[in-house]
Amino acid sequence: MKLIVVGASYRTAPVATLERLAVPPADLGATLDRLMAQPYVSEVVLVSTCNRVEVYAAVSGFHGGLGDICAVLAEQAGCPPTALANNLYVHFDSAAVEHVFRVAAGLDSMVIGEAQILGQLRDAYHWAGETDAAGRLLHELMQQALRVGKRAHSETGIDRAGQSVVTAALGLAAGHLGNDLVGRPALVVGAGAMGSLGVATLSRLGAGPVTVTNRSTDRAVRLAESYGAAAREMTELADTLSTVDIVVAATASTEPVLTRPVVAEAVAARESERGPLVLLDLAVPRDVGPGVAELPGVEVIDIDRMAALLADGPVAADAAAVERIVAAEVESFLTWLRGADVAPTVAALRGRADDVVTAELRRLAQRRPDLTDDQRAEVARTVHRVVQRLLHQPTVRVRQLAAEPGGDQYAALLRELFDLQVPQTSPVDTVPDITPPGGEQ
Repeated sequence: MKLIVVGASYRTAPVATLERLAVPPADLGATLDRLMAQPYVSEVVLVSTCNRVEVYAAVSGFHGGLGDICAVLAEQAGCPPTALANNLYVHFDSAAVEHVFRVAAGLDSMVIGEAQILGQLRDAYHWAGETDAAGRLLHELMQQALRVGKRAHSETGIDRAGQSVVTAALGLAAGHLGNDLVGRPALVVGAGAMGSLGVATLSRLGAGPVTVTNRSTDRAVRLAESYGAAAREMTELADTLSTVDIVVAATASTEPVLTRPVVAEAVAARESERGPLVLLDLAVPRDVGPGVAELPGVEVIDIDRMAALLADGPVAADAAAVERIVAAEVESFLTWLRGADVAPTVAALRGRADDVVTAELRRLAQRRPDLTDDQRAEVARTVHRVVQRLLHQPTVRVRQLAAEPGGDQYAALLRELFDLQVPQTSPVDTVPDITPPGGEQ
């Protein structure tokens, strides 16, 4: 079984494409089921955030698995697979492991070092586990990825080089508001994870008063109460917009929430001397509708604009230290995986030896019926000892060789020499006693 990553991110696709690829939380289970139903896919984890949509999968063949995954992604986007070709990236085996670990460490984020991706990966892993889409290979991969992310933040100063997307967006917003958010009234649209982060960050930066609105008023009230903010009905959106200077929009809506008519009504009711109404659209699909950015007195900062403005963000010594952690962890994981790959072959070889011994002992019993039970038992013990001693050093050595780069050739050679039939399953499925480097998370 091989590991493959297929995805699109802010690096390779515009927001419009990410919007079409994005999988709403309510559809995650069904999309995982569609992926698992593909003939070449046996395990899958699906990551869908405002900045990326990625599929991590265990597949029985590279080309078949790639075709299966692209077909499902194209179906999600409502277009033929060829239309996505220029926006997708593909990583296989060791490159796939490296990519997942870099994502977990925040090295592939729009804002280098942001820690929110760890929670998003954890959520994706949880969903895969809930739907039985993650098998032993992806369980181990995701557990190690989460551990790598924690190491990156605990052992380096990557948090100094990076920050949350919300913090970065508000930093850009401050540039339109005199570089000071203190005392600026703000609205957060959405009460999910990103909305909660928005309220927390606005409060920390001294903005306020802060108001929260959400399709579910109860959730808005609970979030607002946690930070001493206010909550308002979504039906009062235009009126609320007219009283604020900053809006953080982060809903899971499939349609724009801040439409041109709603924003235009709010702008008309605002006092002109207050400066622009700054809308931070952190949602995928977008919360800010077409034409809103063209309204006078409105500044829209969305994912596309953030990517362009933050492209030259800090990549300091701390980021380099995280790169070294990732490189070491990738090699450790691959060493473990190569060792696990040979285990089914070694088990099959020992099984073949046991079968031969059993057959020969049965033949001895037929030829020498005069032997006592004790004599037959002693012969059996002697033969088994001889076989075990003959196999011990070769099997120990082949495990050592298999852990080195290119070690999968040794398992293949054993299978060829002894004509062994080994089931083509993920190696970790057959060796549950193997603990990957670093232990469990």
